[in-house]
Amino acid sequence: MTTAETRPPLPPFTRETATLKVRLAEDGWNSRDAAKVALAYTEDTQWRNRAEFAHSRAEAEAFLRRKWNKELEYRLIKELWAFTENRIAVRYAYEWRDDSGNWFRSYGNENWEFAANGLMAHRFACINDRPISEAERKFRWPLGRRPDEHPGLSELGL
Repeated sequence: MTTAETRPPLPPFTRETATLKVRLAEDGWNSRDAAKVALAYTEDTQWRNRAEFAHSRAEAEAFLRRKWNKELEYRLIKELWAFTENRIAVRYAYEWRDDSGNWFRSYGNENWEFAANGLMAHRFACINDRPISEAERKFRWPLGRRPDEHPGLSELGL
């Protein structure tokens, strides 16, 4: 296995490594770089995202491109919910606007399963969207990585 084929931290997870894995995933998704983000998944990754399914890394990358072309000014916060040896459950919220200027906050839960090399093999997501006004936004950092000092979901009461 080459370095390019591994994505630390590797299972089995501890609270510390699971928390780090969640933050690294958040950072990746906040980059909105579909090609880079897709490298965190196995070639044969299996996804369920709402009613859409992906059956490979290439399909996951295509999904992400479509997602970020629709969900403009995307900002995400993920929080560890639970973990076992090679599985992590997260809850998250993200804010975005559509091309008409309407803002939304999307709330979700994901279940992740990782291969031994730290790449995600399975991702199952359930998500609900809530329209919000621009004034209700809570995720106002510059596009990209959430600053370390920005509150997480629990601190924001979400």
